[in-house]
Amino acid sequence: MECHIQNSMEIPSCCLKAKVSVHEAEGKCHSTVVSGWFSQSQSSSGRVVYFNNPMWPGEAHSIKVEKILYKEKSEYQEVLVFESLSYGKVLVLDGIVQLTEKDECAYQEMITHLPLCSIESPKTVLVVGGGDGGVLREICRHSSVTHVDICEIDKMVIDVSKKYFPELAVGFEDPRVHLHVGDAVEFLRCTSEGKYDAIIVDSSDPVGPGEELVEKPFFMTIAKALRPGGVLCNMAESMWLHTHLIQDMISICKQTFSSVSYAWTSVPTYPSGLIGFILCSKEGSSVDFVNPVNPIEKVEGAAKHIRELRFYNSEMHKAAFALPAFLKREVGLLSAL
Repeated sequence: MECHIQNSMEIPSCCLKAKVSVHEAEGKCHSTVVSGWFSQSQSSSGRVVYFNNPMWPGEAHSIKVEKILYKEKSEYQEVLVFESLSYGKVLVLDGIVQLTEKDECAYQEMITHLPLCSIESPKTVLVVGGGDGGVLREICRHSSVTHVDICEIDKMVIDVSKKYFPELAVGFEDPRVHLHVGDAVEFLRCTSEGKYDAIIVDSSDPVGPGEELVEKPFFMTIAKALRPGGVLCNMAESMWLHTHLIQDMISICKQTFSSVSYAWTSVPTYPSGLIGFILCSKEGSSVDFVNPVNPIEKVEGAAKHIRELRFYNSEMHKAAFALPAFLKREVGLLSAL
């Protein structure tokens, strides 16, 4: 991703998270529990510096810890699970909250049903990341789906989720699901053209190795793997914190896909309290993301599959595409989408 800025000191705060790999020390986020509170913070020269994280400069986010349940380093990242006072169990990767039992529904349900309810009878789906299994759980609500591939690089995330978050990891138990542990970029390069109706990218933030997941070659491999009229839903950060990154991702996607939209949802334990999604469709049959052609309410058994839907419905689907004036203005969405 290019921010068109020469000096790292001039990088806008919302772009720092995409450029932290330039300064290794800035990128070493880690889990910190002090006096019973977990805080997402930055490690610098052995000191814990609160309110100064390259992911969200000038802020700290804290959750009251009742008990640490698990903390180990995998080949790729630090994995932490703790019981919180207000949000149930919490999964943290490299110091960044991935999900909590209380509000995971808002993210998992929206990132899944925004794309799958926008096309008729989705059959083949790929999940990039998503090792906790929550997206799989939601995909499997769709009775039309016959095959789901998931490519997750870190097996520890899968194992930990199965032990501590069984309500999410239940998605792995569906016979339609096929797990691939490895690099998603390489997996997509080896995928046959036009294989999937939908691809959902539930990846970590674009820091270090993850930066590859917001660059044009990655989106081109996704487009190749989609059938004509197929759709992509990609995690796309916070409109309050990362407008430059959102702008860059939209610009790249518009070069690759026939239509591009932006949606968002509220997740209290994410920085700024919300997260966004970029939705794209490949040239072919037109896709109206705002008005679902495959409403969840009409999918037989979907509303109560495994457990009842807690957040998503067709009204929330439509509302997710209503954007504030500043976002339309700052990332050129007023007439672009």
